[in-house]
Amino acid sequence: MKTVPSIISADPFGELPEGAEHDEAAEPSEPSETRSFLIHEAQHGQRLDRALAALVPEFSRSYLQQLIEAGAVALQQRVVTKAATTVHAGEIGAIELRPTPQSQAFKPERMPITVLHEDEHLRVIDKPAGLVVHPAPGHWSGTLLNGLLALDPRAALLPRAGIVHRLDRDTSGLMVVARSRAAMDALVALIAARDIKRQYLALAHRDWQGAPTRHVDAAIGRDPRNRLRMAVVDLERHPGKPARTLIEALDSNDLGCAVRCTLETGRTHQIRVHMASIGHPLVGDALYGGAAAAGLERQALHAFRLAFVHPVTGAPMEFLAAPPPDLVQAMQAWGLDYNRA
Repeated sequence: MKTVPSIISADPFGELPEGAEHDEAAEPSEPSETRSFLIHEAQHGQRLDRALAALVPEFSRSYLQQLIEAGAVALQQRVVTKAATTVHAGEIGAIELRPTPQSQAFKPERMPITVLHEDEHLRVIDKPAGLVVHPAPGHWSGTLLNGLLALDPRAALLPRAGIVHRLDRDTSGLMVVARSRAAMDALVALIAARDIKRQYLALAHRDWQGAPTRHVDAAIGRDPRNRLRMAVVDLERHPGKPARTLIEALDSNDLGCAVRCTLETGRTHQIRVHMASIGHPLVGDALYGGAAAAGLERQALHAFRLAFVHPVTGAPMEFLAAPPPDLVQAMQAWGLDYNRA
């Protein structure tokens, strides 16, 4: 099916006003609540955070630990900032239940979202590079999830606001998002069965060598030498999961190569890891051996094609998204034609 992209603002009154950029350092404006508590015999000798988890059961222990570290808890009229502080029966305290970044993560935030298709069950969007998909440490706000909550009130009724798969922060391109629980469950099943086809355009270092098509079948798990990244692993020695990517060279020269990648599984950083493993790290992907080049500093990866059967109507659906200007300009700077194939 053919689609015409549109820009829909999550602000019901129009686009964000000029100068209203998101400020990650902004403090939550919600009022706090101060609550008194008494340490009982059952909490005697426990850590402060554990005791508070029993005395204020509606809040998570991790949330309470954040409040303690922020100086929001007093014991015997003295501020305590260590969660491991031992408490004693009969002690009186107070806790200021302040909103933390994590507690405010699942809130609507106005932002423009490019929508290629929308019906009562799902929405297909074109995510820009630089947008985090889901709240996580360091990114508790300003995410796609926040934008979806503002764009569609029904999203609040769905787990993760209907997000069924993710793209890395600096990867651009197509995503499908559920708008109903029936569609969400069905989309998750389609992904698990590998019935959602996802293809990516990438720019990588080094001239392509060998056959123009290469099938990489290599398990991926946490890098045993660096837990902050993924790696191709031997499943007999390290934990991981099977991963398969079909890689097709579109154009190549002494500077690098343009490739099309088709996911056959969906592992974390799969294309980035597999490309690096065959000696072609992505341009701009410093985590996996790439470097900024051709005017591009983010990883050169764009999800350009998404195809699946509609989970409710059964209609075949296919969406294409042209690569963003920065990736097009980088390809042109290296004299590569990603349309050659």
